[in-house]
Amino acid sequence: MRKSFIFVLLPFLLCACKFNPNLQGRGEAVLQGVWEEDRVMYQDTLLQSTKHHITFSCDSFYLTLKTTSEINRYPDSCFNNGVWMEYVKGTYLTKNDSLFLLGTFTKPDFKQKISGCYRIGTYKPVYLMKETSDSTLELQSLHDHIPVRLTLKQRINCVPKPL
Repeated sequence: MRKSFIFVLLPFLLCACKFNPNLQGRGEAVLQGVWEEDRVMYQDTLLQSTKHHITFSCDSFYLTLKTTSEINRYPDSCFNNGVWMEYVKGTYLTKNDSLFLLGTFTKPDFKQKISGCYRIGTYKPVYLMKETSDSTLELQSLHDHIPVRLTLKQRINCVPKPL
């Protein structure tokens, strides 16, 4: 009795489970593309400002941050006359009007960065999304009061890649 029960139950158990595809997710269609912040709001009155350039490709993002600063918070060898670049890559998720970015600071080639100037480790901001048109997007950080106004420079079609 027990053996026959196992043989009857086994096919159901095998059919109930399935492996997730070994492909990246599709992401949000409206975000797919290259977005750039043309000008940081209040840039002329801030001691430090950061301009964003972000590419959304399927469920991934690649971010370049260009910071301009009048104050030196880093060793002189890193300050670079008050202008420096930081790079981040990771994945994103949207829920309702929120954009969650989960990434890692990288080198300019988007390879892992474990030491060096500026920030290292994880990058985890949360933004409220306010789409003003199909080619402009405003992101309001939950930690910063200066909105990030992005303009679409190039549309990208998502072609999921193997993981």
